[in-house]
Amino acid sequence: MASTLNRIIVKQATLPVLTSSGSGGSAGYFPVGRIFCVGRNYREHALEMGGDPDRETPFFFLKPSDAIVDTYIATTGTSNLCIVPYPSVTSSLHFEGELVVAIARAGFRIPVGEAENHIYGYAVGCDLTRRDLQAVAKKKGRPWDAAKGFDNSAPCGPIIPKDDASCAVSSSTILSLAVNGKLRQETTLDRMVWNIPETISHLSTLFRLKPGDLLFTGTPAGVGGLDVDDTVSVTCGDLPACEFRIGPPETE
Repeated sequence: MASTLNRIIVKQATLPVLTSSGSGGSAGYFPVGRIFCVGRNYREHALEMGGDPDRETPFFFLKPSDAIVDTYIATTGTSNLCIVPYPSVTSSLHFEGELVVAIARAGFRIPVGEAENHIYGYAVGCDLTRRDLQAVAKKKGRPWDAAKGFDNSAPCGPIIPKDDASCAVSSSTILSLAVNGKLRQETTLDRMVWNIPETISHLSTLFRLKPGDLLFTGTPAGVGGLDVDDTVSVTCGDLPACEFRIGPPETE
């Protein structure tokens, strides 16, 4: 039994950290722990999903850490795009472009005014969703795990430390997503129902936040379907883009 355990290797999910110092290369890797996502955090998206656009208490769902796809690996210095396989058991794969917050300091019941102190940096990501499975789960009152937490469901670009000169995230920063070069989503961060410090504060009442946690902060209106060979580009201000292409389904 001990020899079997010695052969079990679990790979730590990570995202590269980029800085503007030197050549702007990698400053190391951020170890990814839990991936929290806030639902319906933009009024227009809440409306298009049939939700209540009023400022209700935010709700959260999770993705496993190994749902992360490091989109920076395949794009550095090349024209190639990271390939994300079309997931199994769905015919309705949807994109949701989001700003991602990386947590550096642990905290429980964090006051809104102290939330910024727990942030390590920011990245740009995409919450991929099996929309048909989500619709069934909603109708039957079931969890969203299979709709949101499947393999490769969290493509994400590199993290920029919040104090880095190249990290300028503000309420007026534009978040956008394009498919095959066509703009599909666009908003400014001030359109969030709950801003980043408020969201972190709410989340920390439910979970003790830990270093390595990621927070996907919600998506604006305009979500839609993806097909094999579609290319996706998510941008947010001057943060490195999250870019990938949908590949054919895996067969084994």
